[in-house]
Amino acid sequence: MAHKGKRDFNRDTREEEIAVQVSGKSKLDGRSFLYVGGRDCQVAHLRQIASNFGAELIHHDGGLREAVSRIDTVLPSVDCVFCPIDCISHDACLRVKTGCKKFGKAFIPLRNGSKSSLERALQTMNDRDHSR
Repeated sequence: MAHKGKRDFNRDTREEEIAVQVSGKSKLDGRSFLYVGGRDCQVAHLRQIASNFGAELIHHDGGLREAVSRIDTVLPSVDCVFCPIDCISHDACLRVKTGCKKFGKAFIPLRNGSKSSLERALQTMNDRDHSR
């Protein structure tokens, strides 16, 4: 039973709050990120979160339907790679890690495939860039 007077924050409201927080010039503007693995049903939400930071999110399913070798063709064109460690195959994760070393890209493992996990990582990157 809901308490009267309490506001119920849904997911859309949270995304709007992020957009407002980042509405100023974001240090992530124009950057592109590769997200390997995760859940297909969340890709549109993940792209929206990245867009709120002014960034582009490219998704690879980690080998479910797309060839794992495609990761090698995408890596040179991105700034950073995110991998949710709970939703990715060992083969895809290994390919991403070795590819990141080869191309000099940042590899950021995420605790899980949740939207908030990506949101926190992007906010941390944005904050670090603002402090420089």
